Amino acid sequence: HRDLHSFPTRRSSDLGASPETIEAATFLRRNTTKAEKLLWFFLQKKKVLGLHFRQQHPIFIFIADFYCHSLKLVIEVDGRYHKSKEQSQYDINRTGEMNDFGIKVIRYTNEQIEHDFKTVKQSIIKECVKRKQELAI
Repeated sequence: HRDLHSFPTRRSSDLGASPETIEAATFLRRNTTKAEKLLWFFLQKKKVLGLHFRQQHPIFIFIADFYCHSLKLVIEVDGRYHKSKEQSQYDINRTGEMNDFGIKVIRYTNEQIEHDFKTVKQSIIKECVKRKQELAI
């Protein structure tokens, strides 16, 4: 794993994100998709096991759709363009980079969130409990 504290940053959870990445995250936060809005309503205000999630959070050169720093857990919401071969390969590489920081990435599609939200919520809670056990929190 890379050392999470080796990057100069304004917040330890940013992992050295550049001002441009932080600005892009702010833009994305203001322009969320329907699925992201639905998921954010569920995750915000410590509704999931008392955990604090951040929306469109910069991590190094990436922007995570949702991030819980205490669990080092990223939740990604994938739209149609993630199905392309190029984007799919990028997502695989990006997940690998996140894993190098000790961050676990879980993914859901817009369709899963919009059409089977109950299952998505149950899955997220299960992943959070599992991650707490893995990190002995």
